[in-house]
Amino acid sequence: MQNDSGKTTSIWMTTAQVPDQPVLTENIHADVCIVGAGIAGMSTAYMLSREGKSVVVLDDGAIGGGQTARTTAHLSNVLSHRYYELEQIHGQDNAKLIAQSHTTAINTIEAIATREKIDCDLERLHGYLFPPDLQSTDEIKRELAAVHRLGLTDVELINKAPSLDIDTGLCLRFPHQGQFDPLKYLSGLAAAIQRQGGKIYTNTHVEKISGGATAHVETSNGRVVTANAVVVATNSPISNLATMHFKQAPYITYVIGAKVPRGSIPKALYWDTLDPYHYIRLQSIDEQSDVLIVGGEDHKTGQADDADARYARLEAWTKERFPMAQDIVYRWSGQVMNADDGIAYIGKNPLDEENSYIVTGDTGIGMTHGTIAGLLLTDMILGRKNDWEKVYDPLRVRVGATGEFLFENVNVALQYLDWVTPGEVDAVEKITPSTGAIVRRGLTKVAAYRDENGTLHEHSAVCTHLKCIVAWNSAEKTWDCPCHGSRFDAQGKVINGPAIDGLAPVEQ
Repeated sequence: MQNDSGKTTSIWMTTAQVPDQPVLTENIHADVCIVGAGIAGMSTAYMLSREGKSVVVLDDGAIGGGQTARTTAHLSNVLSHRYYELEQIHGQDNAKLIAQSHTTAINTIEAIATREKIDCDLERLHGYLFPPDLQSTDEIKRELAAVHRLGLTDVELINKAPSLDIDTGLCLRFPHQGQFDPLKYLSGLAAAIQRQGGKIYTNTHVEKISGGATAHVETSNGRVVTANAVVVATNSPISNLATMHFKQAPYITYVIGAKVPRGSIPKALYWDTLDPYHYIRLQSIDEQSDVLIVGGEDHKTGQADDADARYARLEAWTKERFPMAQDIVYRWSGQVMNADDGIAYIGKNPLDEENSYIVTGDTGIGMTHGTIAGLLLTDMILGRKNDWEKVYDPLRVRVGATGEFLFENVNVALQYLDWVTPGEVDAVEKITPSTGAIVRRGLTKVAAYRDENGTLHEHSAVCTHLKCIVAWNSAEKTWDCPCHGSRFDAQGKVINGPAIDGLAPVEQ
């Protein structure tokens, strides 16, 4: 929701409260230490604790306080890449497993919510994939043939998506999709983990992770968790310097929530086939109103600062198709890590010890990818065979993804040219309250922010991950790295990996 300070908050942050957890204040040992308390980390902790493993979860914020709180919470086996593309990249057998895994993830979330009696607004409903105009039907027909080949035989071709004010033409109906409130779900998972003996510590910043016969996870307050295995579930892995970050790209995506009369639009999930695509769902808020949640307008992290224009385009697109939409009552952005071949990386951390695992590359489908991670990593840690292991292997190389890999890495290389460009302003006196800008100072650059009281805060503009120059995000008041997606708050504190350390202060 837009608030008086101009910052944005997702709908889930206003509808759900996740209980506070203590800070880690002692050294501790567990069978498995999990870094990250979002959907992937909490799902993994829950499933391992049900298997009798002792687990410790660490997060430098609140449970679900990272990107999980910024999702639109679609539970879907419709992915960001079309299935005919996934079939070309991964092969037919692997594409079948991809479809199967996401279907299983939806069923697993429903089963857990039922078993643990978690009231998280979970609903099963149809999803509709439609083209941007009446002439663009070839992709829809091609996708129908692909999903039927891959086992999703209940997907149907229909003449029009329901409830849209325009004629979409041919579209695909995907049954048995779902939606829920992710923070209510994580709150229920937290309670279940603790009932099963697991421990959760929040506001506990991890500074170093090392595998080995015994894994060590060191925190900024000097406390250490030792474990037989460690799982890094931090959206972008903080335990991997470079390998994984060359195989995925960070994107900012934007979301608005418009009030609509209750029941004026049948509940369903909707996606178009544009690039970037729009994604749509409804959330009930009271007896009179629903909120129509619409997302899209993605761009590379740190490579645009025009959020108001993107929100305006989303609003125009929405009101053209849903004329019953009223006031925009929510707007927010989130960061997704797009894998170069369309699916997440889940498994052993490349170039690390055998007992070190990661999950990353959600590619905009974080709720099901995070649940898949819980299922797959639990099997791997317990030594059980899982057919999904090779599909999601972080070390995999898919020939069909080479073009995307090259494009994104050339884009990253070009960002290092920012080292030799002038600053955005030539004097800090030109920076107005509540804004930031990059200033050149000799051979380096400074990230300068003037707070609402007029006090100037200066930090190095050099990202502490792989030394790109950060960019100011005026909508979220963050410093964003355009290379691998690290994000820092206005005063330099790291809020998103892969960076572990904040921006270095500059003496004025």
